[in-house]
Amino acid sequence: MVVVFVTTGYITFNMKKINAVITGIGVNLPDYVLTNEELSTMVDTSDEWIMTRVGIKERRILKGEGKGASEMGAEAVKQLLEKTGTKPEEVDLVICTTVTPDHLFPGTSAIICDKAGIHNIQSFDMNAACSGFLYGLDTATKYVQSGSHKKVILVSAEKMSSITDYTDRTTCVLFGDAATAVMLEPTEEEVGVMDTILKSNGIGRHHLLMKAGGSVNPPSHKTVDANEHTVYQEGQTVFKHAVSNMADVSVEIMKKNNLTSDDVAWLVPHQANLRIIDATARRMGVKKEQVMINIEKYGNTTSATIPLCLWEWEKQLKKGDNLVLSAFGAGFTWGAIYLKWGYDSK
Repeated sequence: MVVVFVTTGYITFNMKKINAVITGIGVNLPDYVLTNEELSTMVDTSDEWIMTRVGIKERRILKGEGKGASEMGAEAVKQLLEKTGTKPEEVDLVICTTVTPDHLFPGTSAIICDKAGIHNIQSFDMNAACSGFLYGLDTATKYVQSGSHKKVILVSAEKMSSITDYTDRTTCVLFGDAATAVMLEPTEEEVGVMDTILKSNGIGRHHLLMKAGGSVNPPSHKTVDANEHTVYQEGQTVFKHAVSNMADVSVEIMKKNNLTSDDVAWLVPHQANLRIIDATARRMGVKKEQVMINIEKYGNTTSATIPLCLWEWEKQLKKGDNLVLSAFGAGFTWGAIYLKWGYDSK
């Protein structure tokens, strides 16, 4: 909004700041639950081994022929539209964060739009791995703050089971499938996305990746036979970088915004490993009861983990609560967002 004050000799402009606020969350979780007990019949592992190292008890898996990330993403969007009372024609933009797109092209965002009944709007995909929601939220915020977009939907849709090697006990225990959708809208209130710090470092490309399927190493009989179309991870190296970078950036955003641990209502961390989450919380000085943790039920759903937490804790959140969202992913990518929650749940 622009307010013009006419005074003697000159005109002044009072520009009110536009913030981008989350106004609703939709989620789609597959029905099938893959437990540690079932995994132990597929690969040499046990419930005790998995719980001790990563803290995961079970994860959701999307079953069925021809069902990809868009299947879950579209359902999450439909739920979001109904929940927020939004008509498909009112949506200005859909962004989809994913490392498991339906196809290399076309974009999964466009497929989600079609399945959800949203047509003739701007849409595109983003890939920042497990940091995808933070990167997507920052991008969606910029569109809203510019004044050009009033309703932006950020979808995080991940079918990690499609790129998981269920003979590799070090990685198959980690991942689950899920999709989330959040609505971003403009507000002049002091709520919403307050500040963002995002970082990346390409050294991580060697330690956490899918080796084949892209332009460097296109699909072939050789890559399939070598099982190079699934997640490859050097666990200790990734763990070391995740612990230090996730904790550092979370503390950095607190200091930048003069937040103490008492000011933070909730830490909302990426759900990759319980030890990484605990290390981040300790560095920030926040208590365990201030940390959203649901890794035990869903595992690592990549870019969907943070919004999945927000959805599960939605009824406990109060308007004005200070939240720190923090993530680390392949690339490496990492970051933190200071979010002031925008509404009280009904």
